Amino acid sequence: MLPLAPLLAAALLAPPAAHPDSLALPYAETKLPHGKLEVVHRFTGPMPTGVTVSRTGRVFVSYPRWGDAVAFTVGEIRGGREVAFPDATMNDPRSPDHLFSVQSVVVDSDDRLWALDTGSLEMKPIEGQDWPKLVAFDLATGKMVRTVRFPPEVVRRESYLNDVRFDLRRGKAGVAYITDSTSTGPSGIIVVDLASGRSWRRLDGAASTSADPQFIGSIASDRAFFSLQPTPEAGPVPPRVGADGLALSADGARLFFCPLASRTLYSVSAELLADEASTTDQLAATLTRETREFASDGLQADAQGRVYLTDWEHDAVVVRTGEGRFETLVTDPQLSWPDSLSLTDDGWLYVTANQLHRQAKFRGGKDARKKPYLLLRVKIPGATAIRLGRSRLKTPG
Repeated sequence: MLPLAPLLAAALLAPPAAHPDSLALPYAETKLPHGKLEVVHRFTGPMPTGVTVSRTGRVFVSYPRWGDAVAFTVGEIRGGREVAFPDATMNDPRSPDHLFSVQSVVVDSDDRLWALDTGSLEMKPIEGQDWPKLVAFDLATGKMVRTVRFPPEVVRRESYLNDVRFDLRRGKAGVAYITDSTSTGPSGIIVVDLASGRSWRRLDGAASTSADPQFIGSIASDRAFFSLQPTPEAGPVPPRVGADGLALSADGARLFFCPLASRTLYSVSAELLADEASTTDQLAATLTRETREFASDGLQADAQGRVYLTDWEHDAVVVRTGEGRFETLVTDPQLSWPDSLSLTDDGWLYVTANQLHRQAKFRGGKDARKKPYLLLRVKIPGATAIRLGRSRLKTPG
């Protein structure tokens, strides 16, 4: 990793013409019909990461505690305003039973809101209590109906819980898949049996869930490399962030995932992931890899067999067709670090754009973000959200 720092430092000082990426996207324009990119909401406070939309159109977002002043870590957009969900008390960070730093929010096919709480402050663990958790809320009442905590061998001190997807058909109450995208230890995928709350790690430290050691990311529109550089004196170092985005196929058979620091999309058998008795070799035999010409943060699948991928290197969202082609869905300067995706039943694809790459730790200690951050959406005719079963888990756990 260290030998790359002089290389990056020299490249960052080069004139714009020397930048290796073109502003033109290096893959074909999609023939999938779509509408114009629309601004849904402008954020003037902390930067958002996750977004999810309920069946009735309620929009929820998450704000992890990465350094901005965060009044509440899960919010709902109501009448153009951001309000704490379910309320201010549940967002009070002084108790590990409350929401502390939520990275992702997902509404499942039973229309419950799940919040993935990293239990970390500025991506560093909090000592003393059991902070990381997965929490479900009944959207009709706002009441917390389920909390899942993790043993130390599953969520380690260096873990960073990033994204989550659900299949409510498996087991008695469904299964959750979570990415651990830590850059300071082995990354992997965590599987949770929602009935018992038991969890286990899969693909722990595997190449598929780890950052590509040769990867050097760049932001074409900024003509800048994506590099950690907390101070002007510090040499730029490529971030080594592992498994990040997740998407379940329409039939729930395949789990798609990708490290943030990689241009490879992977998929694996969801059935074997969820089977604790399956061996590492059996699981590895089902692994597929597809190379791309861009890196992604968030993923989302639709019921028609497509997978949507953010492309943070080119201010874009890309679609992987059912035939396995990667095609540009939309590209726009407003998509400055497209982070998370959420698809509605009527074909609206929502995406947060939060300028993550312009934070001070990536820009020599200077915060280069310019508010507002954005929540945008694009209409995809014929696309519908995936609904994988209904839960039989109806009581608080």
